[in-house]
Amino acid sequence: MALATELKKHFGFDTFKGNQEEVIKNLLAGNDTFVLMPTGGGKSLCYQLPALMMQGTAIIISPLIALMKNQVDAMRNFSEDDNVAHFLNSSLTKAVIDQVKSDITAGHTKLLYVAPESLTKQDTIEFLKTVPISFYAVDEAHCISEWGHDFRPDYRRIRPIINEISRRPIIALTATATPKVQHDIQKNLGMLEARIFKSSFNRSNLFYEIRAKSQNTDRDIIRFIKQQDDKSGIVYCLSRKKVEELTELLQLNEINALPYHAGLDPNTRAANQDAFIMEKVSVIVATIAFGMGIDKPDVRFVIHYDIPKSLEGYYQETGRAGRDGGEGHCITFYSSKDLAKMEKFMQNKPLVEQEIGRQLLIETAAYAESSVCRRKMLLHYFGEEYNIDNCGNCDNCLNPKKQVEAKDELCATIETVMALNEKFKADHIVDVMLGKSTAAIKTYDHKGLEVFGCLEGSDAKTLNTVIRQAILEGYLDRDIENFGIIQLTDKGKKYYKKPTSFKIVEDTDFADEESEPVMKGGASCAVDPELYNILKDLRRKLAKKLELPPYVIFQDPSLEAMATTYPITIEELQNIPGVGSGKAKRYGDEFIKVIKSHVEEYEIERPEDLRVRSVANKSKLKISIVQGIDRKIPLDALAESKGLEFNELLDEIEAIVYSGTKITIDYFLNEIMDYDRQADIFEYFRESDTDNLAQAIDELGNEYSEEEIRLVRIKFLSELGN
Repeated sequence: MALATELKKHFGFDTFKGNQEEVIKNLLAGNDTFVLMPTGGGKSLCYQLPALMMQGTAIIISPLIALMKNQVDAMRNFSEDDNVAHFLNSSLTKAVIDQVKSDITAGHTKLLYVAPESLTKQDTIEFLKTVPISFYAVDEAHCISEWGHDFRPDYRRIRPIINEISRRPIIALTATATPKVQHDIQKNLGMLEARIFKSSFNRSNLFYEIRAKSQNTDRDIIRFIKQQDDKSGIVYCLSRKKVEELTELLQLNEINALPYHAGLDPNTRAANQDAFIMEKVSVIVATIAFGMGIDKPDVRFVIHYDIPKSLEGYYQETGRAGRDGGEGHCITFYSSKDLAKMEKFMQNKPLVEQEIGRQLLIETAAYAESSVCRRKMLLHYFGEEYNIDNCGNCDNCLNPKKQVEAKDELCATIETVMALNEKFKADHIVDVMLGKSTAAIKTYDHKGLEVFGCLEGSDAKTLNTVIRQAILEGYLDRDIENFGIIQLTDKGKKYYKKPTSFKIVEDTDFADEESEPVMKGGASCAVDPELYNILKDLRRKLAKKLELPPYVIFQDPSLEAMATTYPITIEELQNIPGVGSGKAKRYGDEFIKVIKSHVEEYEIERPEDLRVRSVANKSKLKISIVQGIDRKIPLDALAESKGLEFNELLDEIEAIVYSGTKITIDYFLNEIMDYDRQADIFEYFRESDTDNLAQAIDELGNEYSEEEIRLVRIKFLSELGN
């Protein structure tokens, strides 16, 4: 049977994503398969569909109990049979384990999820020896490598256990693996001959932004979340203590948030995760323990309160956003002090592990401090070149810095790398060029080199920028396996013989800078917003009744399609993306009934194609401010209730009136200013050809405060402009 037919039958999709089809064909042919695919790219389908098609049971090795449970729930909801998928782990009672084994022996179960620790138990091994196995899938395979960001020693025992049970094809899957980690995985699983399927790491829908950490970071996070209109989001913190503190702060500011970290008892942790997935809360504040245990497609923002320990970790965690292809805003707060803190955490580890950790931190710092395209840097780290000058979806590309010529600096750097025989790291190379008398330079007697002090008078920050961007452009290479040694490439040798212009963008200094937030947003919506909201309410009620996450019933894109094409039969419903026959039969009747009623009530003609229109997004904060002003709450009290400084409230109110909303703040103005003073400022704006605040302050002199001028300007704009 054709793969596309099977895809439609089991999952309701008309087409495969990316290289899913080629991956599945390779596995069905009995070949070892290595899949490198970004979060949200559809890795799970690469083993789920073959498992349903092949004889026997597929063994899925997965690192987290929570992730297994989510995957099994999802598979059961795609099928009419609940025993199509099971998991075996330490959370089950003996009676449940016996039932699971009975279903597997009877041939009902196509996918069995096991943790690597469970797989190593002798009774599990003996049982699996009696089971016809279709193949083994090793999910989150980067856990095998010490260079990976979630190293799990038990993952390194998988191959010997497979050999003991029965040799069948292996498919290894991961969303984050540098070339080094990829080789580790293949070598350890004994699959060096496996066919490799590597998808692009580019998640074009994610907006990457680094902000300077400051004393206002908590406030910035509160403001950002309040502007998200109850969208789902994750805030990652480095420590359990910070998770608890920030959760409490968010709750005090009327943000529906819960904590998640390894210090909570297992029942509380599981309950908090379920509350997030079931949309009972909109925000989870977590340590990275929350990482792989989530399979929620509509997370709209991921905030890192602290810089992650590695770019793999950063990519994996930001990849929780926008898995459905919708918008995803990824904000990281960074301070160079955080790096020193994290290096301290590593002090008790073995020296080799400390060195690996240090190199990973250096790469993360380079990413955070760089002013070049975030996407370009991130993809380069994973061995992928991104040749677009401006991605248009990161802070650096939306606010590009001026380029400066650095041809002489690059030539000097290349010359120094050659003089040092390509055996030293970036910091030592920079010290040589600056002519510093460090202990290492004295030890290696590098003061006598001709290049010593060749760029004396320059600064380390600029030279580090040159090295980083020369690596990006392929003139230099950083050998991570040799702890960051800088080497010269063939392209760099050619450049040295015939130099051309080399422009750099100077890196950002995060020492004491406070960044302004870069706002980015806007998402497509259904053509019939009213029906879309009705369907969302129905989905939420059904999810509550069935105790399921709403997206398991139907994902947002499916609801949007229903509110665009108005399916009124089971057959039509099955043409909706993401709705297979199993889902249509299980949940379809109630949705069709609601759609049919809506179509009849509004006498809607159901054309085949309707233009999707975007709907303006009003933030919860702005609406609550307008409501507060309507109720004549004093503005200073309103600011305090929203956790804002007074000038921040004025920022919000100005945005409201500039967008065309009419408000009346006379009740507050009349309390703090007499009529004549108001009239003077009002008249100024009436006669002026600009509403520029700095110019107004300059022309109105010292008689009026900035706050008074801003308040009257709001009154002016609202009364005459709206």
